[in-house]
Amino acid sequence: MSASLDGILVVEPKVFGDARGFFLESYNRREMAKLGVHAQFVQDNHSYSVRNVLRGLHYQTQHPQGKLIRVVVGEILDVVVDLRKGSPTLGRWSAMSLSGENRRMLWIPPGFAHGFRVVSAEAHVLYKTTDFYAPEHERTLAWNDPDLKIEWQLDGEPLVSTKDQHGVRFREAEKFD
Repeated sequence: MSASLDGILVVEPKVFGDARGFFLESYNRREMAKLGVHAQFVQDNHSYSVRNVLRGLHYQTQHPQGKLIRVVVGEILDVVVDLRKGSPTLGRWSAMSLSGENRRMLWIPPGFAHGFRVVSAEAHVLYKTTDFYAPEHERTLAWNDPDLKIEWQLDGEPLVSTKDQHGVRFREAEKFD
């Protein structure tokens, strides 16, 4: 299923459930290729956060990462911002609920900033990346940029890292060619 920004895909895996629980394939290269995703993943990450933690919006200028995001416990509001020069949706954002309950996954190709806010009491977020983490090339887009007007659906003040408190505004952010 396509999301509101070109290139972003919502993946709804087949879930096989019975009285014992459920089974799903969290990644299948052939199935992803049928959706047009031919990514080679090199790194898996696991993030644990509590309610109202807001992480992001992150991206790498060199070694840009495509990401396949899923939540195994809890719920997040996942947000992406298009940073691709020449894109008809440059500067637009999209948000989606991902949870252990809905089991949706989100494919984010390189060229987007990514972040999320934890909606539930806690959340375990797993994501695959197409390139390695390169801290020297990591950039942070301001999560609260007044020009972007991202609706984070906040429930009080978010818990934001020092790095994320100093993100740059969209108009000053490095973009992708």
